Amino acid sequence: MSTIRKDCRARPPGGSRSRPSGLQRSTSGPAPRPVTVTKGSAGAASGRVGWRLKRSAQGRAMGAEAPGSGPALRELVREAEISLLECKVCFERFGHRQQRRPRNLPCGHVVCLACVAALAHPRTLALECPFCRRACRGCDTSDCLPVLHLLELLGSALRTAPAAHCAAPCGPGALTCHHTFGGWGTLVNPTGLALCPKTGRVVVVHDGRRRVKIFDSGGGCAHQFGEKGDAAQDIRYPLDVTVTNDCHVVVTDAGDRSIKVFDFFGQIKLVIGGQFSLPWGVETTPQNGVVVTDAEAGSLHLLEVDFPEGVLRRTERLQAHLCNPRGVAVSWLTGAIAVLERPLALEPGACSTTVKVFNATMQLIGQVDTFGLSLFFPSKITASAVTFDHQGNVIVADTSSQAVLCLGKPEEFPVLKPIITHGLSHPVALTFTKENALLVLDSAAHSIKVYKVDWA
Repeated sequence: MSTIRKDCRARPPGGSRSRPSGLQRSTSGPAPRPVTVTKGSAGAASGRVGWRLKRSAQGRAMGAEAPGSGPALRELVREAEISLLECKVCFERFGHRQQRRPRNLPCGHVVCLACVAALAHPRTLALECPFCRRACRGCDTSDCLPVLHLLELLGSALRTAPAAHCAAPCGPGALTCHHTFGGWGTLVNPTGLALCPKTGRVVVVHDGRRRVKIFDSGGGCAHQFGEKGDAAQDIRYPLDVTVTNDCHVVVTDAGDRSIKVFDFFGQIKLVIGGQFSLPWGVETTPQNGVVVTDAEAGSLHLLEVDFPEGVLRRTERLQAHLCNPRGVAVSWLTGAIAVLERPLALEPGACSTTVKVFNATMQLIGQVDTFGLSLFFPSKITASAVTFDHQGNVIVADTSSQAVLCLGKPEEFPVLKPIITHGLSHPVALTFTKENALLVLDSAAHSIKVYKVDWA
């Protein structure tokens, strides 16, 4: 009997990698599994998959709608597209045409034929599975018949789903994924995300040989820099990134506990070291200052820098006595600053987060923690990133439920509203574009996902 399992996480070829002390990431909840198809009867497998999808849709509809009608069908088709019908290497949908055909690797994982060709050595055809690293050859792969049969079963629904979705009623503010870019090999364990305010280009820091990668608005890689190394200008272990109003890239480097400033072409302009115990989150203010959280010192700092000259003018400590502050965000509408705290757990396995919001004069105007949110939400919330939308609402990423939530305005905390509930594995960073699209950095999928508002 064939089985199908799913996952967005691929393990890096280099295996596990040691992290600096105090930097172990928490990934609450069980990790999703990779798409795996074991050999067997293709017809029986596709029948079983269809039955499981039907049962899943019935459960979600809670008896209110049949899975073959209306929103239940659209939900079913969307889950199938994201979970089963998409190559987890290039994020393109599987299809019957040659390059998009799903192929079984000998280990059971499934990728498209185009990715098999890209991963295989041009002469020996040798390759490693991007998920489990098992060695094989390109000629050892075979068509994944259950996925091909599933494409046939859902063929009419896949063709009609977009039009039906546009016609369906949809409340204002609902976000749907319109585009995904990056992927394993392009990004490796990404940790930070920022947007250039002038060019609209997307900047990501990750564990690749060049630590800073810049994408154009269409998701193509435009530039990369920031060599991995031990020199003062190199980046050892990046945690977060921001881009200033004059297009300078600022990176927090936990490897040597410094802040490094580059111009947009990758030339080092300034290294700020010896002032922080563990710089973590970083964000630009409307006045072109830089706010930085120091996780070990429990403080929040404002840096005033002459970026073209590469000179640090002034450092001011805005807040002390914070509890392991990590993420930070600045509202360009109100000047408010949100800080994401992650108190050290008193018990093994326990994890709690707190979101604090200060006004422009650094007075606390809103605060909510995991326990407080649990009174309004049925499951535990572990905030991993924070940002503001264009209306001044606080938006957080939740790694426990793989979701993005709106907490409302600070003075109204908490007005909890889930805005993304599907398609994420481990969201670690958020930012809004000028066009009000939300970019989500999903570290488990090694990708950036672009969400936009669908209106009725």
